[in-house]
Amino acid sequence: MGTQHTYRVIVRGTFDGLSEDSRSRLLAEVEAHGLSAMRFTREGSLAYDRTLRHFSYRLVVVSDVEDGEEMAAAIAEDRVEAALRDLGHAHGPLKSTVTDMDTMKINRKR
Repeated sequence: MGTQHTYRVIVRGTFDGLSEDSRSRLLAEVEAHGLSAMRFTREGSLAYDRTLRHFSYRLVVVSDVEDGEEMAAAIAEDRVEAALRDLGHAHGPLKSTVTDMDTMKINRKR
């Protein structure tokens, strides 16, 4: 096991073929899943709006640096697919954006 880095991953997708039960549950919780409630966590934070078209998840992934950002994206997408499957929500293809927090440069005011 090599050096590990912490990655922040945003996974985006589209709800696809939601059942009436899924739609009802999502709409009942829509206020708790707005952009202001989003946080980067290991479990992920889901955001969507009343249109029930697009969604995004924010996750933290810790992975070996040798595996790179591609592996962090794959891990995050697997977590999102499992979470949505467990909730019974159908979706289309997923797309991820990854930021390596250990290599990110912070510009501080002088």
